[in-house]
Amino acid sequence: MDNLTRDQRRKNMQHIKAKDTSIEVKLRKALWKKGYRYRKNYNKLPGKPDIVLTKYKIAVFCDSEFFHGKDWEVLKPRLEKGDNSEYWVSKIARNRERDDEINKKLLFEDWTVIRFWGKDIAKNVDECVGVIEEAIWDIKLQQE
Repeated sequence: MDNLTRDQRRKNMQHIKAKDTSIEVKLRKALWKKGYRYRKNYNKLPGKPDIVLTKYKIAVFCDSEFFHGKDWEVLKPRLEKGDNSEYWVSKIARNRERDDEINKKLLFEDWTVIRFWGKDIAKNVDECVGVIEEAIWDIKLQQE
């Protein structure tokens, strides 16, 4: 794996932010520039979505690949070989379960849920905005 000591790793992990991450800010700026207004870290909804377009009932989550278990079938075996594997496997597995539960709750309340991986936002923010715009158009069509 890497050559960090436990203390160095701990310090790194403590500096990971829960809100206003670079990927969230990048997506928010792109939406704002296009004229979309939103709420951020909206605590009136399950899961406190990173970006919420209340007018259209769209909840957007900006998920980091590691903490939300992207490519879980590949990541899990790697974690099992690493330090503190029990902790990390159960933590990320629980995060994935929670993501599913939140999606279901929001869908049940007639919200559109959109989840982006961090690297997708970083590399293709315009495509991510396009996905949100498509959802807005679909909702507008349903309202007619």
